[in-house]
Amino acid sequence: MDHLSGNGVLEEFRIEVSHCWQKMPNKVFFFVLLASWIALFHFLGNSTFGYAPTPSLLVWMYDAFTRNGQDLLNSDEAYGLLIPFVVLALFWWKRRELLSLELRVWPPGLALVATGLGFHVLGYLVQQPRLSIIGMFTGVYGLIGLAWGPASLKASTFPFFLFVFCIPLGSLVEPITFRLRLLVSQLVVLISHFILAIDVERDGTILMDATRHYQYEVAAACSGIRSLLATFALAVILAFVSLRKPWKRLVMIASAVPLAVMGNLLRMLAIIIAAELGGQEWGNRVHEGGPFGIFSLLPYVPAFLGLLVLEYYLREPTPLLPPPTLAHQHA
Repeated sequence: MDHLSGNGVLEEFRIEVSHCWQKMPNKVFFFVLLASWIALFHFLGNSTFGYAPTPSLLVWMYDAFTRNGQDLLNSDEAYGLLIPFVVLALFWWKRRELLSLELRVWPPGLALVATGLGFHVLGYLVQQPRLSIIGMFTGVYGLIGLAWGPASLKASTFPFFLFVFCIPLGSLVEPITFRLRLLVSQLVVLISHFILAIDVERDGTILMDATRHYQYEVAAACSGIRSLLATFALAVILAFVSLRKPWKRLVMIASAVPLAVMGNLLRMLAIIIAAELGGQEWGNRVHEGGPFGIFSLLPYVPAFLGLLVLEYYLREPTPLLPPPTLAHQHA
């Protein structure tokens, strides 16, 4: 039973890490270059001191993800802090495949590093940190190719694609959030009228009953952009981890938008129903999350469950191994 204990699991993990470390070629070469590359972006990464008084691009990203470090839980982009750990987990999951490749120093990888440096210089000069973020991850991708060759680049493409979620969007998403707010408002009125028989009126993105007994605005924070980005990220992960055919991956990724809208619609309908039963106060309670914050999860439940169900039906069956021949049976 010792192998099932916590100590046994940790020991197996330590042994596996040690085994992978020993088999990894050019590791000192890669990690010295990686540390130097990250140091560049830490000490000379940010030139927009009016927004974040720091030369570090990493600190700038953290401030953008957490609203200047003050509001981690309510930030729409706090998920960006989790993406590096997701990428590392995917690399760990693919470790045997990666180590089985032909790994060698590949000088053309320097072209990607130079491209990343070009993005950073341009972003630094025009004070656009998002360009520097693209440059930073492009350079790391290039270092992988430089240290371990084109085969490693191909195998690392998907994990590195997830770093797109590490680019803070900020006000760039306002055109999207506004359209999401309008769409959700229109769907709430439609379903309330024709399915729930609740008399709800709409004025732009403001929802109210006919007697003005309650009134709510589908504000930018309620647009569903947080659940949309989280759903999109999960859809991308499931698409590339579980599916192989390009059309199935596209279906999985495209489903993120309607599923996220459905989740946010469910939350807004719950607020309207609560307000219809108990007035503005009851609706406010649901809007604020309710007991233990359970209503805050409403946008994610249908979205995540929908992705898992879709992944189940799209998943390719595992090919069956051919039965052993007589020669193998008598061996």
